[in-house]
Amino acid sequence: MRTVDPEQHRRRRHEIVEAAVGLFASKGFEATTTADICRAAGISTGRLFHYFPSKQAVFHAIFELDRREQEEALVRAVADPDPWRGLTAVVERIAAETAHPVVAGLFVEVVTQAHRDPVVTRLVAEDDRRVLDAVAALVGRLTASGRADPGMPPAEAARWVLTLAESFYGRGYPEPGRDRAADLVTVLELVARVLRLDAAGAPGR
Repeated sequence: MRTVDPEQHRRRRHEIVEAAVGLFASKGFEATTTADICRAAGISTGRLFHYFPSKQAVFHAIFELDRREQEEALVRAVADPDPWRGLTAVVERIAAETAHPVVAGLFVEVVTQAHRDPVVTRLVAEDDRRVLDAVAALVGRLTASGRADPGMPPAEAARWVLTLAESFYGRGYPEPGRDRAADLVTVLELVARVLRLDAAGAPGR
């Protein structure tokens, strides 16, 4: 009996999803066909269904692409001895993610599908909760140490921090030519203001 190598199976799934991401970003989910995905991935239709039961399942798997990397990055940020440095790392990672060429188009599709597909709604919420919890923990540490005084609970302050950081997603679509490095500096300054961070508590300010 033929056995399946779990690592090889995982790697092939990953390759198929990476091939599909560009199509979803450029053509949209509805206009992308399974045949399109197969051509991009260099596989037959039958082979695709060996890994995914449907096109929707391929789209859902987008959220698996960098989940482990994201979780590890959040753990490192929360564990950083300097909570402002950890928070800066989270914001910088969000900014870096949005610089990828497919992100603007993919962002639009994820938002669209989140209003139509309850699985996407759940996956978006889970991703958001992971980041929100990490940022809230960092804000809580900054507040407890006396370096910040946002005047609101850490979880609420974290929502405003992420509202600022995730503006890179929204502005990246209509304004692809923005100076992201300059925007990152501005976003970090605004985050520091929201948290009422002590001027001495934010390295590089």
